[in-house]
Amino acid sequence: MKFENNIAEVGDLAPDYMGFIFYEKSPRNFTGKLPFLPPSIQKVGVFVAAPITEVVQTVLAYDLQVVQLHGEEDPQYCQALRNALKKVSNKTAIFKVFSIKDQFDFSRLIPFEQQCDYFLFDTKGPLPGGNGYEFDWTILQDYPSSKPFLLSGGIGRASQEKLEAFFNSSAATFCHAIDVNSQFETTPGCKTVAQLKKFKTALVTMGL
Repeated sequence: MKFENNIAEVGDLAPDYMGFIFYEKSPRNFTGKLPFLPPSIQKVGVFVAAPITEVVQTVLAYDLQVVQLHGEEDPQYCQALRNALKKVSNKTAIFKVFSIKDQFDFSRLIPFEQQCDYFLFDTKGPLPGGNGYEFDWTILQDYPSSKPFLLSGGIGRASQEKLEAFFNSSAATFCHAIDVNSQFETTPGCKTVAQLKKFKTALVTMGL
């Protein structure tokens, strides 16, 4: 999918991260050429159980700073990927995604503690990401780790007050960033830049 002009416009908002999905079954699968993005923006490649050689090749082709694993990758896969990435770059971080519905067994995180740099919590749904609705964030009050995590899953303009309450709670102690996606799209992959700008301004006003 090619939407280079939209990417540049989103880049003008200076987010900390910008994600690009490399998964053929996704309507957001990215096959285009990246425009110039400010070096302050970390480019994230999203993969779903992809062969490690394919992930490494994509990291090199697009100069990705982060690999986000959105499938059923196990700790052994994550370790093998980390080893492969170290051969080409010491600066590529690994985000491991875990999907949450009504509850979550946090002991699942333990085997991934050494292999991943960040966890990302998303809403469990029929698709590996981009389902467009939130999970119950209060579940994260029981988060047992000190590893930083990202909050994802249906976050949009209607989430502002809820986000403020979340970041004023103990559940957000180790929250590193929030991930927004489908709530700001006109079509898969193309963002409504004006609404993103308003959302970012609102969050800054709230001190988030």
